[in-house]
Amino acid sequence: MSNTKVLTPKEVLPTPNSENYFSQSSTSSSYSDSSENSSTSSEDSESESYSESTSDSSEASSSSTSKDESDSSQENSESKESGEGSDLTQNQEIKELGNLISFPVSGTEFVIDQKYKYMKKIGQGAYGIVISAKDTTTKDKVAIKKIIGVFDRLTDAKRTLREIKLLKHFNHENILCLKDVMIPPLKEKFTSVYLVTELLATDLRQIINSEQELSEDHVRYFLYQILCALKYLHSGNVIHRDLKPGNILLNENCDLKVCDFGLARISDPEEENPLLTQYVATRWYRSPEIILGWGEYTSSVDVWSAGCIFGEILNRSPLFPGKDFLDQLELITKIVGKPSKKEINTLQNKRARRYMKNLPNKKKADYSKIFYNASEEALDLLNKMLQFNPQKRISVDDALNHPFLEPIFDNDDIQLCKENFNFSFEKDKLTKRKLRKLIYDEIVEFANNKEISKNDDL
Repeated sequence: MSNTKVLTPKEVLPTPNSENYFSQSSTSSSYSDSSENSSTSSEDSESESYSESTSDSSEASSSSTSKDESDSSQENSESKESGEGSDLTQNQEIKELGNLISFPVSGTEFVIDQKYKYMKKIGQGAYGIVISAKDTTTKDKVAIKKIIGVFDRLTDAKRTLREIKLLKHFNHENILCLKDVMIPPLKEKFTSVYLVTELLATDLRQIINSEQELSEDHVRYFLYQILCALKYLHSGNVIHRDLKPGNILLNENCDLKVCDFGLARISDPEEENPLLTQYVATRWYRSPEIILGWGEYTSSVDVWSAGCIFGEILNRSPLFPGKDFLDQLELITKIVGKPSKKEINTLQNKRARRYMKNLPNKKKADYSKIFYNASEEALDLLNKMLQFNPQKRISVDDALNHPFLEPIFDNDDIQLCKENFNFSFEKDKLTKRKLRKLIYDEIVEFANNKEISKNDDL
């Protein structure tokens, strides 16, 4: 990454939104009882249930709690840095099981490699539990997630498989990658999966909603890293599809990593997108073509999401906090303008065409009156990223070469994925037994490759 770095004082970073270290949907579509009990007919609609019940509400309420979170984060950081002890009570002793250790976390038994020293629980939901730990061999701090009930539902198991495959496949400094796994002791009967990644201080959502001052240099550096990550993903034929501030992790030096790939897909999906369909991404960051079913979507959906995040960092509030799908479209057209009649007529869905034609005619808003502290170059790039028509939207390549990012652009930062990700397993009819074998094989393969790499370094 470029030598132009923007340092952020560690003491003002909020508490990490730790559930985002891995796919939030990998084992459950929602934290809320109402969403968990509702019946859904597809993988996408289950994920939408999660997004509506947790992500949107957390976006709206996080600003009121961010200061308290920041204060508690500082206290926890100070105590952990000084002693690095765990939050286990005297009655919760760590048991040794050969080269493994076992200990309870919120009523759930964790069984991990003995090289990890448990520090504290940092996240919990229906999907599982995330803890922080210290690797005593490398002295690195890591996040360890135990995914519980992996095979309770086939869609959950499939998402877990997808997430593991993607985490294994990626190798980029702006993408959260897999550091370690725990091989299940019982190949035919395991129900939980442990995944290890590096531990980062916070996420972008909490930074936006905190009192942390953000200069244009901060904004530039954040956007630059997001675009570098997207360039890498798209070069591997992968669309993230769920890019939002909560899925962007940060450390104290503002180094950024995109996470949560449980909903990622191939860049040319063959799936229907009817008007107002239940879709996977959090509504506020969803592109118009997804909402309206504007033909097959492309990697430009991620550019729209990145543009929404860009504008949110500038304004310190979400650009399009729609209450529902219709409200979402109205909010979008108020800022980016209503598309032309010619563009509306290209919509494949009749309901979509009818709805868009009936919307009031609105021109693009004056961005300088909305983002009054932003430079002309920043506003120009934002405008190009938030084009209603995906064919007019700026590409990731052109965005990276935009004058706004010129001060920190370094061609050496642009990395391409070595090979396209293989999504062929998505088309297979996978049973629970087959999924268990595939997940086990992926875990063992990663562990073996890691051991080979370790021996090569000796």
